[in-house]
Parts: sequence; structure tokens; C-alpha cells
Amino acid sequence: MPEQGRPSTTIASAVLACFLTTLWLGGCAGQPEVEARSAGGALAAPASQGSSRSDSSPARAAERPRGSEAWRVRRWAADHEIEAYTTRVSGLPGTSVGLKVSTTERRYEVWAYRIGAYDGGTGLEVWRSGPQRGRQQRPPVLMPVETRTVVAPWDRDLTVDTTGWETGFYVFTLRTDTGWETQAPYVVTADSAAGTVALVSPVTTWQAYNQWGGYSLYAGAGGDRQSHAVSFDRPYNGATGANDYRSAAIPIILRAERTGAPLSYFTNVDLDADPSVLEGARGYVTMGHDEYWTNAMREAVMSARDAGTNLAFLSANTMYWRVRLEDRPTGPARLLVGYRHDAHLDPLYAEGSREATNLFREAPAASPEHDLLGMQYECYPVDTDYVIASPGWWGFRGTGVRSGDHVAGLVGPEADRVYPDQHLPRPLQVLSHSPYSCRGVTTSSQSVYYTTPSGAGVFSAGTLRWGCAIKDACERPLGAATSRFVGRVTDNLVRRFAAGPVGTRHPARDNVAAFDLPTTNTVPAS
Repeated sequence: MPEQGRPSTTIASAVLACFLTTLWLGGCAGQPEVEARSAGGALAAPASQGSSRSDSSPARAAERPRGSEAWRVRRWAADHEIEAYTTRVSGLPGTSVGLKVSTTERRYEVWAYRIGAYDGGTGLEVWRSGPQRGRQQRPPVLMPVETRTVVAPWDRDLTVDTTGWETGFYVFTLRTDTGWETQAPYVVTADSAAGTVALVSPVTTWQAYNQWGGYSLYAGAGGDRQSHAVSFDRPYNGATGANDYRSAAIPIILRAERTGAPLSYFTNVDLDADPSVLEGARGYVTMGHDEYWTNAMREAVMSARDAGTNLAFLSANTMYWRVRLEDRPTGPARLLVGYRHDAHLDPLYAEGSREATNLFREAPAASPEHDLLGMQYECYPVDTDYVIASPGWWGFRGTGVRSGDHVAGLVGPEADRVYPDQHLPRPLQVLSHSPYSCRGVTTSSQSVYYTTPSGAGVFSAGTLRWGCAIKDACERPLGAATSRFVGRVTDNLVRRFAAGPVGTRHPARDNVAAFDLPTTNTVPAS
């Protein structure tokens, strides 16, 4: 989220995080490291395995794994009672992932759950640690000081063997003997996305907003300036942006898993490390607020589109800031560098490097984001209805919408707009058109669909509320009708994407000329 129009960030984030936690979770409150084992921290085998795919065969019914809701946190640690982070954001099955834990309590236990559509619940337990002796680890440090980068300099407590784990989105849920809880997300990737719809977690955005230790790319401690680089070597702190995996990613995951479509899972850091990872994918879905991209991430997604992979951007304010990832002694890609509005301080900026960290649409290497998205970020704050403009679009099938219908409250708190200049991909179909006033200026929000010569179809939702609306877990209630609409469109996208290039079957019907849309942003910066 850009800084403009953001009053009382800390208070607003805390209130919003508390609301989402109560509603959704039931409570508020470079060389890699050498593999380590501590007392009680030995490698452990999975507790159970299995696919989340449905199988109605009577012979296999008893063999299907049963899920539960035990993964959900109901008493979030409020004051460092227990905190943890993983030594990797993702890895193939069989990768050993470390957990670094600090707690003020005597004992704790850890469970790992795969999130999916299981009989009995949405989390499948795949591993547990057994009781562990607690210890409080060292306080956060700034390292390096010049970029105000907070690091939790902790020792490893547990090493988890992920052998046999299915590709998917996982959470480590930690609970003390006194009932305090926390979580750390982790993604098990696939060897290849070929033949699947790839669900991609925007972990760089979660980390950009993470203010654990007092610093993020938005704020500093005690009135200090914000960080220019943030570390993955620290826990998430419970701020809304840092926890998009709960409010946006997980609802999308559960909806996609229930379709039965072939899925694979990755983080956007995986795309940076290997831009070929999407080769052969039938679809790509970015889940939730996905604001911070590297050049390699962008190239990976554009190459996939140009090879026929369908794309869905289920958010707004996507690919707004260019960042870069750097290795640290703790492992590869553990540092996220982003100077944002201080771009002139980035050592690469004076060199005119395309790796300099600033807006994608600005010099020294301007690449406006709408040549991929079909839209660009327009405004914050936004709170308005989603107004249907193309009711016959295939993604709306089964929703019953008609032209001019309002989907209550779906657009906000950030929104995108079509900028009809030479960079806009065509043919492009405006699916919704929602006028609203932003800081005294009348503008509009759209969602769009365009198709390419490769046959790929590209959908951009144009609102941050898409994922949270599936569970009606946004910063304010939207209602059951909005949830049903978003859920059905998401189902349609995943199912049709899984069948191959949708553009060959459903070409976009260009209607941009029907709307009066300026080619530049007319909303003043605050």
C-alpha cells in the first residue's frame, strides 16, 4: 500500500488485525545455516500424509485423511509469550526446515498442518514436535544499522523433515503450556508447475509490512525512519499486511482445493530464484496483496503468459514497488531491499540500474505495470460497491448478475484502474466499473480480463478485498451475497484455467472505449 492517504497506520493496523483475528481465527490478542539439532529438536517424521483431493470411491473412503480445525490460533501471544520463524519460506518435499523459537513460558509444542479441503476440517496434521523446553532468546538487533534492518539473532530449536509432504500451504502452530499461541507459514513447492494451476504466496509483501522489532518498509521505532531493507530472519508480528496469508491467501487456497483442479504451490521468492518454475503451468494465481516484486518475478510471470499460462491477480495494488532480494549468512534471499520513496538513496539508483528499488512505473527503468496486469494502482482509501459492466463474461457464470448490479462493498480499501495508453494489452474487457470519490476527486475502479496471442487469459480483480471477501473476513462485513459472488467467480477461474489457455475458448471482447478513462492518475498525492 502506498503511503498516500494513510492516517494513523499503527492504530489502524492494530484495530484491523484484531478484527480479522477475531472473525477469522476466533481470538484476538551467503551460505545457508548448518543444520542444527537441540535438545528435543531432532529431525522428526511426518505424523500423517495424504492428498486433499476428493475421492468418492467406497474402497478408499476409510483411507482418506481427516482434517481438523486445530490449526487455528485462538489465543494469540500478546507480549512475546511465544514467537517463531522458519529458516526458509519454502522448499521441495524432503527439505529440512528449521524453526527458531523464543518463549517466556516453560514448555511449548509445535504442530504442522497442511491447509486444504479435508473431511472433518481444513487443516491436515502432518507433524508434531512433542513437548519442548522453552527458552527466551536474544532481543532484536539492527543489522545492518544503516538500512535499519531488524534481525532476530536466534538459535535453531527444531529441524523438521518434510519428506513425503504434498505440495501445499502449511502453517506451524505453536502453543505454550499456558495456552499462548502463534503461527509461522511455510510452503512446500512442487518440482514443476506443469499441468497445474500454481497458487503463489506473495511473501515479500507480508515481509514489507512486518513491523516486528519496530521497523518495516513503512515505519520505524520511536519516530525513527523506516527500514530500507527488511529481513526474513524474524517472526511476523500480527500486522494486517504481514498476515495476508490468513485473511486472503487461505480463503483462496480452500476455495481452489475444493474445485478438485490440479494445483501446485510456490512463493514469489521461488519465482525470483528460478523464473522457469512456471513453465508448462496451465494457470497462475497470486493470492492477496502482492505489492512488492523483483524484476525476475515479473519476467517469470510475463514469460508464462506469453507461453499460454492463464493469469489471475486476486487483489489490487499489484506489482507496485520494485524490490530486490539478497543473500545473507543465514541463507539465500533472506533480505528484501526496498528504498521506496527514498529511491535516490539506493546505491544502484545513481548507476541507472534496472535493479534500483522504486516504483515500476518510474525511472531509471520505467516499466508500467499495466502491460502485464491490464490495470494500475489508482487510490487509497476506497470503500464502494463492485458494479457489473460485462455480465456475460464467462467468469460470472452461475452468479446471476446483470449489467449495473452492485456487489456490496467489494471494492476497497485500495483499487486499480484501466489506463488506456499504448502499454495497455488489447483486446481488454472491462468487467466492472465502479465510480467513487477519492480524496475529493471522482475516479473509478475496474476489474478486467484480456487475452493474448498465446491463448492465455488474464484476470485482474482490482480490489484488495477479493480474498477476504470469500470468508467475509475483511476489515468490515460485506455480507453473504458478496461472499457467494466472489467464491463462484474464483471457482470458475480455477476450473477453466486448469483446462488450458482460456483465451482460445473465451476471447476478450474489447470495450475500453465505452468508458471515459484518463491515461494518467488524477488523484492528488497526500
